Amino acid sequence: MGDTPSGIDWVQLRKDMDATGGAYESNLDRIFRKCGENPLVPFGAAATTGALTYGLISFYRGKVKMQQNMMRLRVGAQAFTILVAVGGIFLTLPKEKRTFKDFVEAGEKKH
Repeated sequence: MGDTPSGIDWVQLRKDMDATGGAYESNLDRIFRKCGENPLVPFGAAATTGALTYGLISFYRGKVKMQQNMMRLRVGAQAFTILVAVGGIFLTLPKEKRTFKDFVEAGEKKH
């Protein structure tokens, strides 16, 4: 019984479906939509990937100091990405639900 959506859940489902026009959304369309909703996350992911790649290249070439700097930059870029992702989720909540308690409960409902 707990798995059956209530009336309010159906309303939210309908709103979510209307956001995409109720039509099928390809993976590429979904990526573009998500990037538009929270544009800093792809930037952080690109910075993380770039720092990791250059750090590994520096490690291969024996540039230990540069490799260490790139790994530190990678950690910072990952932290930035996580913060903007969580911030984006927080901002999508209705204003009256933007409390820490409601934020935690919203995350628990999805799992």
